[in-house]
Amino acid sequence: MTKKNENPIDLNHIKPEEQLKYEVAEELGLLPKVLESGWKSLSAKESGRIGGIITRKKKEMKAEALKSEELQE
Repeated sequence: MTKKNENPIDLNHIKPEEQLKYEVAEELGLLPKVLESGWKSLSAKESGRIGGIITRKKKEMKAEALKSEELQE
């Protein structure tokens, strides 16, 4: 068994792509569980839900960026 990482996560200093993952976990009420026990403590259903929401949000952001580009042209 591997040793648990004892370093706390600093939510103010994470990569932008990681930030979205933490934001979605917070929206779903899973952030305390993640901060306490790590991402491995989530069930497959919880992880899948987070992944699905992240995918949807990325698609929405891409569509908005494309629409913004079209309006500028």
